[in-house]
Amino acid sequence: MNTNQIKQENFSKNSVNLRDVQKTDLPEFFTQQSDPAAIFMAAFTTEDPTNVRQFMSHWRKIMKDDSIHIQTILFDGKIAGHIEQFILFGLPSVGYWIGKEFWGKGVTTRALTIFLTQIKTRPLYARVAKDNLGSQRVLEKNEFLKDSEDKGYAQGRGCEVEEFVYKRT
Repeated sequence: MNTNQIKQENFSKNSVNLRDVQKTDLPEFFTQQSDPAAIFMAAFTTEDPTNVRQFMSHWRKIMKDDSIHIQTILFDGKIAGHIEQFILFGLPSVGYWIGKEFWGKGVTTRALTIFLTQIKTRPLYARVAKDNLGSQRVLEKNEFLKDSEDKGYAQGRGCEVEEFVYKRT
C-alpha cells in the first residue's frame, strides 16, 4: 500500500483513518502531548513535554528518519493523535499518543489494528506503565501479550515507574 493513501476502518457511525503526518498536524500533536493528565498517563515523555521548541525539533528529526513509520490518527476527520513504529532498546516497537478527548472511544484500538496491517515486522514490542490500564487493553485487543517487566525513570512523572513490556509475534 502506498503510505500516502488513507487506511480506513468504519465502525457504526465513527471512522478511524490513518494518513501520513503533515507539518500542519504538529500544533495539534503538541496540544495533545502537553496535557498534564496525558503526560502523567504516558509517563515516559521527553524531558519537558511543554517546551514547544524541543517538541518541534524532535518532530523535524523523526519526520526525516526513514527507519520510523509514523501516521496521523484521524477520528471522524479530526486529528486524534499519532501512531508509530520505531526501534527502542534495539527492538522493533510501536507507540501511540491519543488526545484526551478521544480516550475511551476505541480509537486507539482501531488505529493500532489498522497500523498493524502496514507493519509486517514481527515480533513487535510495546511498553506501557503498569498503571496505564487503557493502553494495556489496547495492546491486548491487538494480540500483544505481556512478555516481561521493566522500570525506568519517567520524565512525565519525575520518578521511576514500573512498566510492562508487551510482545506480538
